[in-house]
Amino acid sequence: MASYDVIVIGSGPGGYVCAIRCAQLGLKTACVEGRDTLGGTCLNVGCIPSKALLHSSHLLHEAEHNFAAMGLKGKSPSVDWKQMLAYKDDVIGQNTKGIEFLFKKNKIDWLKGWGSIPAAGKVQVGDEVHDAKHIIIASGSAAASIPGAEVEIDEKIVVTSTGALELPKIPKKMVVVGGGVIGLELGSVYKRLGSDVTVIEFMDGITPGADAEVARSFLKILKKQGMEIITGAAVSKVETLKTKAKVSYKMRKDDSEHQMDADVVLVATGRVPFTDGLGLAALGVAMSKRGQIEVDASYRTNVPGVYAIGDVIDGPMLAHKAEDEGGAVAEMIAGQKPHIDYNLIPGVIYTTPEVASVGATEEQLKEAGRAYKVGKFSFMGNGRAKAVMQADGFVKMLADKDTDRVLGCHIIGPAAGDLIHEICVAMEFGASAEDIARTCHAHPTFSEAVREAALACGSGAIHA
Repeated sequence: MASYDVIVIGSGPGGYVCAIRCAQLGLKTACVEGRDTLGGTCLNVGCIPSKALLHSSHLLHEAEHNFAAMGLKGKSPSVDWKQMLAYKDDVIGQNTKGIEFLFKKNKIDWLKGWGSIPAAGKVQVGDEVHDAKHIIIASGSAAASIPGAEVEIDEKIVVTSTGALELPKIPKKMVVVGGGVIGLELGSVYKRLGSDVTVIEFMDGITPGADAEVARSFLKILKKQGMEIITGAAVSKVETLKTKAKVSYKMRKDDSEHQMDADVVLVATGRVPFTDGLGLAALGVAMSKRGQIEVDASYRTNVPGVYAIGDVIDGPMLAHKAEDEGGAVAEMIAGQKPHIDYNLIPGVIYTTPEVASVGATEEQLKEAGRAYKVGKFSFMGNGRAKAVMQADGFVKMLADKDTDRVLGCHIIGPAAGDLIHEICVAMEFGASAEDIARTCHAHPTFSEAVREAALACGSGAIHA
């Protein structure tokens, strides 16, 4: 048994960042992790491996569709699926070993096993009970099933994102249930690899919560890429047969019932907090109706000395949101006063084109009765985007009508996930659209489209 200032339960982006920040601030720190590798869902079966497959499948698409136009002649590459998975696994290994190195560098003890909290100030891992002045729950989330539907996930034919990242072969026909980030990213991977992909979404549009204009444009682009997308459809049953599955769904507008066969069904209907085995009920930790741990503004639960961050509490289930909370709670324990502006957490979808957003959507501003103006600029007017054959999409900037302060930005286009951070920084400093418009941007870059959208909030873009 050992005694610590802080024990963090979970080594995902929230947990490992929290542990490192605690150690940097001079706190004796341990981190509990039951997997064989550190990094949580994100590094092992989520963000990182999916980006590896998105990258490799995008290059295949470029070879098949754009290389010849650039004067790159020759046979298109064939797909060695086993090698592609090995490349993906190597990327995972590099990242998880990197976290292990950082733990050693910062003298953080990795308590290997699954943790529980038998009492305030105590963390049990296996047969050992450790003392901690502060316990931080960062146990993340697990894939949700389809609400109200009969479905049995076997991670072979009916899979979550975890199974979709290690299928034994590329399916001929894949049905994706859920038109959110995970479903569209992994659907894109398999579409580029030759699968016939159909997405079934309950809502009337994809990417619920996104700016409606961006979502409509995104839907058109994905359909143009050959993805079939059925919106306004409720899946009622996924039946697993010997080598395939049968998906039953009902169209919400007319209650008509339909069926579809698939080699693989990807259930991508969101995620739910993962708190199994922690002993929170016996400990008396207050939970919300949605299964989230309730915390105050300092991430404290109702049990003294026990905190929670990331996917187990309220807010967007994003790795970078968890990281920020991990850093913030460490600093609070060390007596500092950090602040997170939850309105300025960016969201990104890593398809091609990428989709990124920060701040308010146009719909939210209308609902709030806020007077605003819109500055839009198409990537068709951006020289760099045309040069790399990625001129689909646009930048849409929203600014206060009277003060010109930037209220939100929504980008669909090349490198959108990187471009959005200029706006994140600008909004953190309360910048106006004119501030961005008057900042010199290098030419030729994708970022010029952001400047042009800012100009469009004023007297007009140059290249529109």
